[in-house]
Amino acid sequence: MNFLKSVFVMAFITMAMVFSIYAVMQLAKGGNVMAWGGVLLANAPFMIRLSWIMLMKNTARTSARFPLFIALGVIGLLLSSYAWRNGADIHAMDMAVAGLVGFFLYSYWYSSFSGRGSDMLKTGQTLAPFSLLSASGNKVNSADMRGRPHILMFFRGNWCPLCMAQIKELAKTYQQIEACGARVALIAPQPHNNTKALAKKFDVDFDFYTDKGNKAARALGIANAWGIPFGMQVLGYSSETVLPTVIITDPDGKILWAHETDNYRVRPEPETFLAVLRDNGYCPA
Repeated sequence: MNFLKSVFVMAFITMAMVFSIYAVMQLAKGGNVMAWGGVLLANAPFMIRLSWIMLMKNTARTSARFPLFIALGVIGLLLSSYAWRNGADIHAMDMAVAGLVGFFLYSYWYSSFSGRGSDMLKTGQTLAPFSLLSASGNKVNSADMRGRPHILMFFRGNWCPLCMAQIKELAKTYQQIEACGARVALIAPQPHNNTKALAKKFDVDFDFYTDKGNKAARALGIANAWGIPFGMQVLGYSSETVLPTVIITDPDGKILWAHETDNYRVRPEPETFLAVLRDNGYCPA
């Protein structure tokens, strides 16, 4: 199933982009405004939003289902259907149908993680043992993450714009986290050079780790086979990645809180992490 999702997302993005460009070309040639405008409404809004997220990398989360885009897609399909009934090209209606159906699949199927809830991340449990590679190339064990509270953020890699935006958010609250005596560990199953580049990019005293072979994710039950869009392998990423997860542990390595999102676009805010630390007595009054 994950393989199908991996292929689908790349095919859907490509399709929506091609249809949007084609609709613009038809409108420029004097094509039926209602028919090709409907195609744009069914395909372009998501592409514009996605392009903004990819370029700016300042969006850490979105709504779960994009209701506005769905509404625009429905309107677009109605317009294209009406135009076809009045003699317009049927291909416009077909493209509007494909765009709307594709977006429904993206929003309700591709974006969702069903059956999440690792048995290794129960509150009060001691964090399962695993090892990581630090940005400097040293091996670090989970047992080394003791003596102070830790916020462990498992993210999919530098290629993920939502992940990068979430890290930016966390960096902005660095002083507040430090005041609570907590340490932040950012962990991704990606090429190690990417981890080193990320550590250089952010001028904060966080720990940047590579989960080589995704072994830590597997030990914690949060690995995601075929979790990256198909084709990302050419950039050195493995087909298997990690499900976005945040774990907060106490100084003894016991789990205080864990967040396993069931939608990769819905993520907790840094204030939530601070609230967990405050509720457990680690932040100054």
